[in-house]
Amino acid sequence: MERWETINAVQRMQDYMEEHIYEPMTMSDLAKAAGYSQWHSARIFKELTGKSPFAYLRALRLSKAALVLRDEKTRVIDVAFDFVFDSQDGFSRAFSRQFGISPQKYRNNPPPIPLFIPYGTRAYHLTFSEGGKVMSKKENTQTVFVQVVERPERKAIIRRGIEATDYFKYCEEVGCDVWGVLSSIKEAMYEPIGMWLPPSMIESGTSQYVQGVEVPVDYRGEVPEGFEIIELPAGKMMVFQGEPFDDEDFMDAITDLWEVMKKYDPQIYGFEWADEDNPRFQMAPMGYRGYIEARSVRQISG
Repeated sequence: MERWETINAVQRMQDYMEEHIYEPMTMSDLAKAAGYSQWHSARIFKELTGKSPFAYLRALRLSKAALVLRDEKTRVIDVAFDFVFDSQDGFSRAFSRQFGISPQKYRNNPPPIPLFIPYGTRAYHLTFSEGGKVMSKKENTQTVFVQVVERPERKAIIRRGIEATDYFKYCEEVGCDVWGVLSSIKEAMYEPIGMWLPPSMIESGTSQYVQGVEVPVDYRGEVPEGFEIIELPAGKMMVFQGEPFDDEDFMDAITDLWEVMKKYDPQIYGFEWADEDNPRFQMAPMGYRGYIEARSVRQISG
């Protein structure tokens, strides 16, 4: 019980940072959110996140600022003040240290950079602590929305693992920070995804499961170090979307949808599975939209 009280206290500090990202913040503010002394709040925050509260806050602000610079024609000085930096010079120095490029250069020609994508402490410990991967035993039946969408010919920037067949093993092999780099690619057609590659796309000694982002077929931008670009053919994907869920219940949401997909017969709608054509993919589980996964199909002729 004491361990979960600590985890929830750190989660409250993370939530406070997100909710007050554009406001000045003190350790006293974070301690009030946590419900502990300033010293104890700072100690447990670093213990569970690996960063001090203000190193975490700075990385979070800089990453959000980078997305504003990438997507909006906003002056660097305005972004600096919006994210509570005292001066443009201070912001520029911090940005350059974090990403290896000045904000001015990044704004004019944004390359992929390692954005800081924080994990909620509560969800992380529910996932990776003992028992975090246990399948749901719920008896209730959920509604699953199914549709077929067209995916055009395109490319994907991916980071391969070694033997991984799922997200957890992948994180052990390559780390959990790949998503941040993928999220920074401006030319991305859609959001980053986890993919199970068909055999024809798996290189010897590499994993079936990878993380990547789809880009246009004529993409000529930079490919980050350690990543590669592969070609994906046009095709149809059958998309499964579960019901919204509480964020801490995301493992239940995933396993419940997998049970539905396992039993689903696409021939009902005139399709058959075509796993060799395109990668099966999963989107980041977000409670407000439900868990989403897709599998390649082709129309049955005749």
